[in-house]
Amino acid sequence: MNKVSPKKLLLTKWTAVQPLRKDKHFLVATVIEPDPPDAPLEWVELEAIFSKSRHRIAWRELKNSDLWRQGWV
Repeated sequence: MNKVSPKKLLLTKWTAVQPLRKDKHFLVATVIEPDPPDAPLEWVELEAIFSKSRHRIAWRELKNSDLWRQGWV
């Protein structure tokens, strides 16, 4: 289980355990703010380092060490 704080996610580096569309290394490019400002944060947008493609995921998925490793491994 990765320790992740939603307030400190912006510009953090992540490695996918299983590559997503041939991309393995990602950066949290955007923290998507909830529509009502007092609602909890749910989504982040990851940007692939090499292809620059973007993927929107629930930030809690980053806690799953079976899917993601913190940093670029």
